[in-house]
Amino acid sequence: MANTMDAGKIAVHGSVGDILGYGMRGGKVFIKGDAGYRAGIHIKSYEEMVPVIVIGGSVRDFFAEYMAGGIMILLGLSGDKNCRHEFIRANFIGTGMHGGTIYIRGKIAKSQLGREVEFVKFDKSDDEIIKKYVSEFCGNFKLDCKRVLGGKFVKLKAIYRRPYGIIYAYY
Repeated sequence: MANTMDAGKIAVHGSVGDILGYGMRGGKVFIKGDAGYRAGIHIKSYEEMVPVIVIGGSVRDFFAEYMAGGIMILLGLSGDKNCRHEFIRANFIGTGMHGGTIYIRGKIAKSQLGREVEFVKFDKSDDEIIKKYVSEFCGNFKLDCKRVLGGKFVKLKAIYRRPYGIIYAYY
């Protein structure tokens, strides 16, 4: 779903399978429930377009794999009306990532990350980005935005701009 999406908005009042948003270049996708493996694989910004994916539940392995741009927000909600946090079990988060930003509500271990990403500090614009998209997410699904935003978020960014650049031969 949302593969190669350039614009528009999709709101799913449930869960989705694997490979959500493959190659997305713009638009917004809001998933109330969970997503499968490789959610947000190779999403990338294009000119003024910035793709955004917000997932309310949890994800499987390889979340945001090869991410080249855009915004991924994972809320880890347990599905109850109190918006409690659910432990994120995914591994290899951000593997091959070389652009964009991942925000995850709750704690994850460094061992769950791909080697191309690291935890980074928040700045003022991060709070604004999270508030904007999480507020829209909560509006779509009639959730208590204050409770969702009350959770602690971590921010992940790519360490390298071209993590696999050394494996290509140039003439």
